[in-house]
Amino acid sequence: MRALWEPLGIPGIVDVHTHFMPDRVLRKVWAYFDQVGPLTGRTWPITYRFDEERRIEILRDLGVRRFTSLNYPHRAGMAQWLNEWSAEFAASYEACLHSATFYPEPGAGAYVAAAIDAGAQVFKAHVQVGDYDPNDPLLDPVWEVLAERRVPVVIHAGHGPAPGTFTGPAGMVRLLQRYPGLVLVVAHMGLPDYGAFLDLVEQHDGVHLDTTMAFTRFTEETAPFPRAELPRLRDLGQRVLFGSDFPNIPYPYLESVRAVVDLDLGDDWLRGVLHDNAVRLFGLD
Repeated sequence: MRALWEPLGIPGIVDVHTHFMPDRVLRKVWAYFDQVGPLTGRTWPITYRFDEERRIEILRDLGVRRFTSLNYPHRAGMAQWLNEWSAEFAASYEACLHSATFYPEPGAGAYVAAAIDAGAQVFKAHVQVGDYDPNDPLLDPVWEVLAERRVPVVIHAGHGPAPGTFTGPAGMVRLLQRYPGLVLVVAHMGLPDYGAFLDLVEQHDGVHLDTTMAFTRFTEETAPFPRAELPRLRDLGQRVLFGSDFPNIPYPYLESVRAVVDLDLGDDWLRGVLHDNAVRLFGLD
């Protein structure tokens, strides 16, 4: 795989969308994907179903220089515990960006502020799994502190791979009207509503996209990226970041990288997506 990125002159890949979780949480996530066929109409085998140390070693061997440990709660009362775990994980692995999360519940603004004070560099919000409205009033204190502190949020807000009660671009439009200072990284390019989320990138300086699972053969079968949008994707390249969804992907990691390379949008664009844009956004060495 290194042959794909080493000629670009970058020291490795920054993957902004990887998952490291407490073991019992991750096993529940894997169990969900094992049964996802009835939800999406297709099977979803976990390619990297290994223990934590082995997964870290795989990323290192692939040339992934920095990565995240995106956790997300599906109910109230989970977020603080996940944040404590994620802080300990980041302290154990220097390559991991200190990640955190939140849920619409009383006190969410306080524990988000505490996580930032403790060094959190990125937050994860999962509108689909959490089944919450991103404009829930309980989240107002969260968005206020995140906008003020300019901490990026990787947010799964799109309808893919299966729509949720509150997914789709409309909720994000409303959220950004209320908090235009937010720094958002829209997961999965917002699929399948690629054009609507590209609009948001054009309209808001703080909005970015991550490439997680987009452009791969697996995704193109059901939610193909419109070729007519490639020029716009190229022009907005400084706000596109590489993501993989490792380890919960149904194909080898190589396919995530090759899918982005094969867009053929130029070496400068590719350098930014695989490395430079994330380094700039997160202030990495």
